[in-house]
Amino acid sequence: MISISMQFEAGGQPPKGTDSPFPKVEFPESMPSDPATNTWFAYGYREGIPRMLDLWDRHGVKVTSHMIGEAVRHNPDLAREIVKRGHEAAAHGPRWSSQYQMRREEERRFLIEAREMVAEVTGQTPVGYNANWLRRGPNTLSLLQELGFLYHIDDLSRDEPFLEKVNGKDFAVVPYTLRNNDILLIEGRNYSPEKFLEQIKMDFDVLYREGATRRRLMSISAHDRISGTPQMVEAWDRFLTYAKKHRGVAFMRKDEIARFAATSAITLRDPETI
Repeated sequence: MISISMQFEAGGQPPKGTDSPFPKVEFPESMPSDPATNTWFAYGYREGIPRMLDLWDRHGVKVTSHMIGEAVRHNPDLAREIVKRGHEAAAHGPRWSSQYQMRREEERRFLIEAREMVAEVTGQTPVGYNANWLRRGPNTLSLLQELGFLYHIDDLSRDEPFLEKVNGKDFAVVPYTLRNNDILLIEGRNYSPEKFLEQIKMDFDVLYREGATRRRLMSISAHDRISGTPQMVEAWDRFLTYAKKHRGVAFMRKDEIARFAATSAITLRDPETI
């Protein structure tokens, strides 16, 4: 199975100091935000996501969109369009914050706000969660379980979904990826769309061969302002065409994968308990 993450972050970025292709500078207090970086992010909702949505439609692929709450509030029509086209709306925090530094009750409010911001706009209540840069805190999984989430993705340890015990109950993990992730293109100095395409095809080939004897999941990540560029959409288009030529390949939303993991007779369980 192949799981595509479409990160909806544009419009929810901090006013200053966030990751971008531009050198970091110290802005005066009189300058409330970084205008150059803001235009780079704006590309994500003006061009990137609409272009990717058309790409997924052409291939009949459904993805999971991890949505920052503030991005959804700034672009509600686009958030609703994502869900209207059959994609999953997952939570990604109400804003970019150091979640791992939060106390339990503060983090609980943070998670509830993230879920409600997305649900209020899209009409779809998120059941999956992705922390900023995967950096969850010691209470995150316990809180997600208590709040009714089905899964999280902040784990790089396997190439297949699995279950772990949280609060004494099963909680699904749908592993994320850094290797098949367009974030490597944030500066574009030592990477290119061609390298991205070659890399994900090689990853696919190995996992497809392994899939003959065991359950395999390929995770790929697309950020709104990066994968939504014309050359990256072309790379994605070529990969989707290539992967779909192989028998038995399924493109699945992460909520579908989480439910599959929870009901599958072949279930891996993490030996660590929470």
